[in-house]
Amino acid sequence: MAPYKYRGALNIGFQLSITIGILVANVLNYFFAKVSYWGWRLSLGGAMVPALIITVGSLLLPDTPNSLIERGQHEEAIAKLKRIRGIDNVEEEYNDLVAAGETSKLVEHPWRKLLQRKYRPHLTMAIAIPFFQQLTEINMIMFFAPLLFKTIGFGSDASLMSAVITGAVNVVGTLVSIGVVDRWGRCILFLEGGIQMSICQIAVAIFIGVQFGVSGEAGNLPKWYAIVVVIFICIYVAAFAWSWGPLGWLVPSEIFPLEIRSAAQSLSVSVNMIFIFAVGQVFLIMLCHLKFGLFLFFAFFVVMMTIFVYFFLPETRGVPIEEMAIVWKNHPFWGRFFADDDLPSNANIEMEKNGYVTKTV
Repeated sequence: MAPYKYRGALNIGFQLSITIGILVANVLNYFFAKVSYWGWRLSLGGAMVPALIITVGSLLLPDTPNSLIERGQHEEAIAKLKRIRGIDNVEEEYNDLVAAGETSKLVEHPWRKLLQRKYRPHLTMAIAIPFFQQLTEINMIMFFAPLLFKTIGFGSDASLMSAVITGAVNVVGTLVSIGVVDRWGRCILFLEGGIQMSICQIAVAIFIGVQFGVSGEAGNLPKWYAIVVVIFICIYVAAFAWSWGPLGWLVPSEIFPLEIRSAAQSLSVSVNMIFIFAVGQVFLIMLCHLKFGLFLFFAFFVVMMTIFVYFFLPETRGVPIEEMAIVWKNHPFWGRFFADDDLPSNANIEMEKNGYVTKTV
């Protein structure tokens, strides 16, 4: 639905809502912890509020032009496009959507289609991006932030306040991503964020290793020492918030053609949820056994996924979803999986150095 030139910023609005929710939850937890012995019940029961908002909001969601076209409501689709774009001349985009919709109708088995050779790049990214996103360690930092900070020497209130600080950094970092993702592109944010996260994880591992060693006993932890650790964790959270956090959802949502989008998106979200669960189950066990080595463990995966992005992920900034096949065809590695007849027949676009596309007819 979003114009492709602003698709990144508008899509990341989803991630911004998540980060604001995390921050609000951390703030509430901080104050509820001061409410006698039953404050935890307020924290737990408060989750009903966003659940109710989501339920009511789902009833108010509008149809997209794509969904209207797929249901044969072409006049309504044109009217919706005009309303979204704010212009009357939407015939070209409408024709692209109709052509893509007709192609998708020919697909009877999207899951089987996803296994075809020309969709090998899409299948790889549908699995690799959410897999790597969860191995950044971010959810464990956000889920167990109070416990983690308490472990390295903060008191109960101080550990909750530190979680509030990291939550605020998460929101600010996401706002940064919204501001630059459609100007700088996806790949540069992936790469910069990966480098910054790996450096911070190694630094935190060194600081915790020097103070705790392999025994896990901190002794008398200086206040400045704990503050330095929190600063590095905040820098790490900021890097994730403008890179792998929002882009881990944005890129999978924009690289799949209509004929496999439902299957590929389902696979991508499933991989994400599976690894959230898996890493969440083993994090505390790994923390107890690996101690500071846990940060080195995840830093290794951050380095690996940064290398993966550099070599295998093409830039998708400014490319209409209906013409994304051109990007894969022009990629030095993935291009071998595409034949000339796999490209969209109704479009001819030229890739420019800055990552945008110029459409010629």
